[in-house]
Amino acid sequence: MAVKRPAKLRVILTPDDTRKLILPDGIPKTMGELMDEVSKLCALSGNFRLQYQDRDFGDALVNLTSTTELEDFATIKVIPITDDCSQEFNLTVCDDLMPQSSDDTEILSSPSSSASTRTRMWPREFQIPGFSYDTELQLEKGNAVYRSDLTRLTLSSKTKSDILEKLAEEIFKYKAYPTDADFSDVAEALIKKHPCLSEPGSYNRCYGWKQRLKTKMGNYRTQLKGIGCSELIANSLKSKAPEDALPAKKVKRPRRGEANHIPDIPAGETIEKLENERLSLLSEVKKRNNRSVIREKMAKTFSLRRKEIVEKEPKIEELKERWPALFTMDEINNEFLRITTVPLQPRFLASLDKHHSKLIEIIRNKGGVVREKTQKILKVLDQSLEVNLKRECLLKCLTVYLGEDVDSLIKEYLVAQKEEAETELKRCAMAVFVIREDEDPLQPAHDIWIGIEGVEVLNELPSVAHACAMLFGLIYAVNLSYPGELKYTFDALQKIFMEIEPKKMTRKVCSLSAKL
Repeated sequence: MAVKRPAKLRVILTPDDTRKLILPDGIPKTMGELMDEVSKLCALSGNFRLQYQDRDFGDALVNLTSTTELEDFATIKVIPITDDCSQEFNLTVCDDLMPQSSDDTEILSSPSSSASTRTRMWPREFQIPGFSYDTELQLEKGNAVYRSDLTRLTLSSKTKSDILEKLAEEIFKYKAYPTDADFSDVAEALIKKHPCLSEPGSYNRCYGWKQRLKTKMGNYRTQLKGIGCSELIANSLKSKAPEDALPAKKVKRPRRGEANHIPDIPAGETIEKLENERLSLLSEVKKRNNRSVIREKMAKTFSLRRKEIVEKEPKIEELKERWPALFTMDEINNEFLRITTVPLQPRFLASLDKHHSKLIEIIRNKGGVVREKTQKILKVLDQSLEVNLKRECLLKCLTVYLGEDVDSLIKEYLVAQKEEAETELKRCAMAVFVIREDEDPLQPAHDIWIGIEGVEVLNELPSVAHACAMLFGLIYAVNLSYPGELKYTFDALQKIFMEIEPKKMTRKVCSLSAKL
């Protein structure tokens, strides 16, 4: 009979409450037994589920459905749930500590968020909302008739207006400025759900609906601008400087799938109050073990910060002075999540791992200049099993494959060449700097840091892959454009790896996406 070995698990109850679970008989065979042990340890009452760190996805938290996924010294997290699946928690702890939501939910659903704050990206399949009772009744009967004899429903102007109004409201939940492809998605979803609304003279049976939606969204934006929507007021002529007071000049629209580009000031807050919070942040960042306070204040001042960054376009040096907390790994991850609703580091690293085998296979089969330039990189890759080095090699190969210079993204220097690195920093727009003790690429780097606009913004990063993720996040956080010499690399990172606005790709990136 096999001897049972004890196991230890790290249990995260709240961001400030982590406990050790000792299992004398090893990890339980069933989820029920494990959840009983967690309940006893933490004295929990109420429903909850568990998540664990999955190595396949860069240690991102994934729902735990089987105890076979766990091993000794694993980390699990308690996620409270309620019957109505809302974001409120009824879970109670014996020491009267109320657990908080997960980091992602806390950022997107914090009490300081505005009612207009978006919590989701544009969906893969647009869901048509419910209309008024009389409109739904007409559509129900119209669909039944259409299925029997293909007779289309003739709509009154009131019914048509109700449909367009509800669709415009639903679209705005995701975007203020939807693209042509987005309007096509909505129109196609509409006739799919209500085939009686299809148009006989249209090449796709819904072209007319698409054009009506475009007009309606323009009118809806005008209506919301009059109410005071920050994202729309920023583009009004009154908000622009006299020399820029032209409709098509200095337009402050989302460029890369930002869900919360310029959010409204939260209810009950004013610019003055949020400015005081910003000033208090300057002292909070100097304190140790203060991450929860900083995270809360950064979430609270998000609308003020975005308004300043997007509308005033300050330099990086000025931003570092005014918002020093923004230039940390934690807050870059949090800010990216607030802006896009997408987790930065977990998805970035997991996507590199997901596409690694196929992309390397594509590159190995490539000839000519690509083969010549990737030869040394692939040699390093073949000599190492270290995951972060594999990710670094993949990023370098990706850049070469897209016809761009690796040195524009990752600049490598020896410790003895520090002065050269600092000189290069002053003249480059943005890059990852890697400082090595010697020329052996298999050895860990002495230091890895990010430079933007001649300023070192973040240092002592764990790997080149983490640095590239942080650089990508900073581009969103401080509203920068992709550098021209790396536009294809960043376009691929955004649309293939991060899956943000994947519908519109450059030809090179689209070709790569099809092969992957």
